[in-house]
Amino acid sequence: MVALSTGWHNKGSRCHKYINIYGNGRSVKAMVVDECDSTMGCNADHDYQPPCDNNIVDASRAVWEALGGLMEIYWSDA
Repeated sequence: MVALSTGWHNKGSRCHKYINIYGNGRSVKAMVVDECDSTMGCNADHDYQPPCDNNIVDASRAVWEALGGLMEIYWSDA
């Protein structure tokens, strides 16, 4: 499972759809389940967390383990 930053989330158009994530010579297919808001933050609606950076994939531990650890990745719609 992954959350995409606001621009990549594309107003929810990728929610509950799969993306392919590539890194370290491996690939994994993961479902987009949320937006990592890169425009808002630091309020009650966002649990007082700062906004996410732009252009990020916030992936579950299982995704990173399948790729062999944290690394620079690229992705595409599945």
